[in-house]
Amino acid sequence: MTFKENIRSEEKSGSSALGVSKLCKQYRNVMAVNDVSFEVRSNEIVGLLGPNGAGKTTTISMILGVLEPTSGSIRIEGLDMVAHRSRALERTNFAAVYAPLPGNLTVYQNLRVFGLLYDVKDLAARIERLLRQFDLVAFRNTKCGALSSGEQTRVGLAKAMLNRPSLLLLDEPTASLDPSSARDIRAKIKAFVAEDSCGVLWTSHNMFEVGEVCDRVLFLSHGKILLEGDPKRLPQEYGKETLEELFIAVAREPLTLEG
Repeated sequence: MTFKENIRSEEKSGSSALGVSKLCKQYRNVMAVNDVSFEVRSNEIVGLLGPNGAGKTTTISMILGVLEPTSGSIRIEGLDMVAHRSRALERTNFAAVYAPLPGNLTVYQNLRVFGLLYDVKDLAARIERLLRQFDLVAFRNTKCGALSSGEQTRVGLAKAMLNRPSLLLLDEPTASLDPSSARDIRAKIKAFVAEDSCGVLWTSHNMFEVGEVCDRVLFLSHGKILLEGDPKRLPQEYGKETLEELFIAVAREPLTLEG
């Protein structure tokens, strides 16, 4: 890390990577996201949890600028997405199993193309480091379409870290990995967060994983934040033994959990 990068890392530490305020998204008569407000700080991993249809992907799509909010605001490192869209997105990256990289390009070509789009400094060196970090050296000249789902997941995560984002959005990042590989990837992501003072918004249906990596969790239900807290203590606060039991209760009986 250069002196300038080190200064930036110190400035980011403890600051807000993401601020969401009164965010809403309405489709005709359906309110997919309803008055959602939360923060993700640098060096923090926040789990965005909830059953299918709760509003998680819609929320992430608005943060990424793919969908326009009906109302509310999004700030990335203090930059308003409406007023400073390009500068805000420069500080952001994303990975999801449903968003594979172009299959006709090799691993190296994909990383180079996205590195150029993000204007990554010392790009060749950055790519080499990520190839080693994600055990992709042997696949550098392999087309991504020929990789296994687990290998494609590792390439997607390498791409997501290319620009050393201040905000990293991860949607089911280890869904296609075996338990051993998933554990390794979780460790790599946690190390990246600590080293680069990154804030992470992480969605997953794997409650064991959430308990392992997340500092804080938000439970969405019908487009609203129903619960928020420490994943290790939150279940007991609502009379549940595990995070998985709490997740099931949010999915089946959300009204019983409202304060």
